[in-house]
Amino acid sequence: MIADHWLAATLGALWVTLLVTVVLRFLDSKRLSAYTPVSRGDAPPLSVVIPARNESRNIEACVRSVLTSDYPRLEVIVVDDHSTDGTGEIARRLAAEDTRLRVVAAPDLPAGWFGKQWACHTGARAASGTLLCFTDADTRHAPRLLSLSVGAMRQRGADLFTVAGHQQALTFWEKVIQPFVFSILLSRYGGLEAMSRSSKPLDKIANGQFILMSRGAYDAIGGHDAVKDHVAEDLRLAQLATARGLQAHMLLARDELQTRMYTSLAEIRRGWGKNVYAAGRDTMPLNAVTGRIFPWIFPLPALMPVLPLLCLTLGLAGVWGPGALVFGAIAAPATLLFYAGVYGFSRLNPLWALLYPLAAVTFSWICAEAAWRGSKVEWKGRGYVSRRAT
Repeated sequence: MIADHWLAATLGALWVTLLVTVVLRFLDSKRLSAYTPVSRGDAPPLSVVIPARNESRNIEACVRSVLTSDYPRLEVIVVDDHSTDGTGEIARRLAAEDTRLRVVAAPDLPAGWFGKQWACHTGARAASGTLLCFTDADTRHAPRLLSLSVGAMRQRGADLFTVAGHQQALTFWEKVIQPFVFSILLSRYGGLEAMSRSSKPLDKIANGQFILMSRGAYDAIGGHDAVKDHVAEDLRLAQLATARGLQAHMLLARDELQTRMYTSLAEIRRGWGKNVYAAGRDTMPLNAVTGRIFPWIFPLPALMPVLPLLCLTLGLAGVWGPGALVFGAIAAPATLLFYAGVYGFSRLNPLWALLYPLAAVTFSWICAEAAWRGSKVEWKGRGYVSRRAT
């Protein structure tokens, strides 16, 4: 009995150590605001490409925010990807007000391409800048974002530069799920600085909401043509850049970039369900055997944070032995404190952490649905098959 207690206490201590390690690695992440913006006289021409398909809800606010940039040599290209909701009309109206903005209609989608990649490819071909920035229509840019990013990119010697901005959450399900999902990503990749320093492609990730590359680096990895059939094109771009010896770096930019990805549980389910499994495969060294097992175990990591609470509850109820109670008594409060930090960092009341078990179960369900669909992806009225990285 004493041995069981010691084993449970040791496992609880290990659990706490893992949480502390995740926090410490994240605290090592560098902030964009710590870098010197590029000077006006030394700023190379930069083209911002915004792929947009049925983004009438977002496109005007996004474009106007980009056009407030203090970057001196700026070109903005909105690629209207066959929108049916007036996105193109809104963008063209804005273009009539500012000569820095152009609207390009995406040609018909070729076989084997995802729509976003085709729109980005189209925009890159139309762009004149020696720097290319790909950003999503649901983003909002602070005036200094581009000048700070170009400055940081140079100072760090990065070939692919990306930032992690603030993820806005307004509704109940956004507040419950979004911070939890990003905590899972944090646990997988650790701090942004550790990810940036890594030379292993599988340890790399990028944020498709904002990716800045030199034209030379973009062409060297094959551009969006190289990731045309991968649902997580941002992840693959970072992996390909690293595999070719290029530097892919990410910084925190919570005050410079803001995104509201989804507005309801239905959107969260469709959005994360679209890419979470197909992208997850590209982060693991799978072979013929583990590739078959992976769909069955894929939903489990999302449930792991609930394990201490489950042990504590069942231990108190006498269903499990005293070892479960000891482990739960150590690990459950630490886990709740960890998520209080996660939700607080997300600029929410830390008391939202009390609902992290609901987030875990819901996101695990989304992961299970995605794993059941496998490579099949549906998004904005189009169906795709996402190829696995080899």
